[in-house]
Amino acid sequence: MVEKSWRPRIVAFLCRWCGYAGADLAGVSRMKYPEIYPIRVNCSGSVHPELILDAFRKGADGVLICGCHTPNDCHYISGNYKALKRVALVKKLLSQLGISQERVRLEWISAAEGRKFSRVVKEFYEKIRELGPLEVRV
Repeated sequence: MVEKSWRPRIVAFLCRWCGYAGADLAGVSRMKYPEIYPIRVNCSGSVHPELILDAFRKGADGVLICGCHTPNDCHYISGNYKALKRVALVKKLLSQLGISQERVRLEWISAAEGRKFSRVVKEFYEKIRELGPLEVRV
């Protein structure tokens, strides 16, 4: 049973053009969302599977990746497609290790979607809280 005081540690890789800007908008708009550990990256496509696994190794209970709004809107043209493929690969690997695939989430969030960013973080936080602490480190 998970203690009531336990709080999930969520690492969020945020695309500098959209995901990070959406988080910034949520912040300046004073929208409430749970604590995350944001890491700004140039593109969601630059989040290599090793970075995701390293986040889990270092204590993350969940990893959120936010990229440009739609795959066709990526500032680096094909970055979102790389992110899709890489996240699918990581989820498959986690599944083989007996770890829930739901501990990784990929979302497309534009710079103008602070409300969506806040909602996604809340939903993901609750999902990770439901799953409990990650007992096995990859």
